[in-house]
Amino acid sequence: MDYEAFYGTLIEREKKLKEALLAVTKANKALEKALEFGDLKNLVSSIEDASEASARLNEATSNALAEAKGFDGKAYFASGDYATQLLAECKRLGIDVRGEYPVYEMFPYRVKLDEESQEVSIDRKKYPCLRPAKLASIIKEGQDELNKAPFKAEAFLNELSDAYDLALLKLGKTEGTDIYLNVLYKFLVPMARSRKEYDMQAYAFDLARLYAQGIDLPTKGGRGFQFGPSRDLSKAIRVLDDAGKEQYLATISFFKR
Repeated sequence: MDYEAFYGTLIEREKKLKEALLAVTKANKALEKALEFGDLKNLVSSIEDASEASARLNEATSNALAEAKGFDGKAYFASGDYATQLLAECKRLGIDVRGEYPVYEMFPYRVKLDEESQEVSIDRKKYPCLRPAKLASIIKEGQDELNKAPFKAEAFLNELSDAYDLALLKLGKTEGTDIYLNVLYKFLVPMARSRKEYDMQAYAFDLARLYAQGIDLPTKGGRGFQFGPSRDLSKAIRVLDDAGKEQYLATISFFKR
C-alpha cells in the first residue's frame, strides 16, 4: 500500500467534487436572483442547472467516499508499508532515526506508531496522520524550529551546576562525583507538573546544544565540568552532535579547576 498513490487519486476526486460544488453554488445564486426579480425564464433554467450540478456533486461525492473507504489504514500499519515509507521520507529529509517498529527515536523526539488507533505519537502529542510524507515534514519542521530557538548555554550550564550541587547534598556525595544526567534531571526539574513543560526530550536537546559548545564555558565559581559515558546505554542520554553524529552522555561532574 502507498498513501501517496491514494493521495494522488483522491486529489483528482476532490477537484471534481469542488468543481461540482462550485457549480451548485453558482446555480443557486442565479436561482435566488431570478426568484427575487420574478425572472421566470431564468428561474427555471437555474433550477435545471442546479439539478444537473447536484447530480454531478452526488456522483463526485460517492466516488470520493468509495475511494476513501477503500483504503485500509489498519492494514497499512500492519503490513509495515507505513513504517517503511516513513523511514524513507525521514532519510530523504535527513532525519536521524534509531529504533525499531513501533517506536523510533528521531532526536529529540520519540515517535510511536499505533496500529490499533491508526495514530502516531510524537512525544505526548497524537497525530491522526496516515501520510508518511506529511508526518516526516512535521518532525523536520519541529527539529528546525528547535535548532533556530535561542539557547543561552551559560545560563543552562549554571542551572545544571546548581542542580548538581543540590544532588551532591541530597545524595551525600562529594564535589567531582559523576552524577547520572537522568538523575540530575529530577533535581533540575523537581516538580512533576513542570516536567510536562520541560520533558526529557527537551532536556536532551539542551544537553546536545551544550555538548556542541564544548567544555570551556565558564561556570559559577570558575568550576570546570565534563560529561561521562556509561557501558549501560539504558542509563545514557542519546544526543546528536553538531556534525549529526550520535553521542551517548551518561553523567556530568563539576570540579574546581
